[in-house]
Amino acid sequence: MRYLILSAFLASPAFADPPTIEQVSARSSGDTWQFDVTIRHPDTGWDDYADGWRVLDMAGNELGLRVLHHPHVDEQPFTRSLGGVVIPDGTKQVQIQARDSVGGWSDNTTVIDLN
Repeated sequence: MRYLILSAFLASPAFADPPTIEQVSARSSGDTWQFDVTIRHPDTGWDDYADGWRVLDMAGNELGLRVLHHPHVDEQPFTRSLGGVVIPDGTKQVQIQARDSVGGWSDNTTVIDLN
């Protein structure tokens, strides 16, 4: 019985290190935006890695999603881009939220002012 409880405790995603957003740049290109996001995460390989980030409006609606298809064990921090994001007229700020394969979406977001 102790073994099962300990195994469940160790496998809990609540104890995984979440990805950290270190930097974001955003620029408009015509009617859409491009976001360059730098993330740091202690990727260990396919079992635990930063596997995506998204652009949210301030109400939490997803405006764009960048899926990361592989671990970045030897490339930390790393920057990936997402273009073609449509931002509703009048939007002054958006949020960036990162995800990892163990813990899912981070509770933290990074707020970006759109100029």
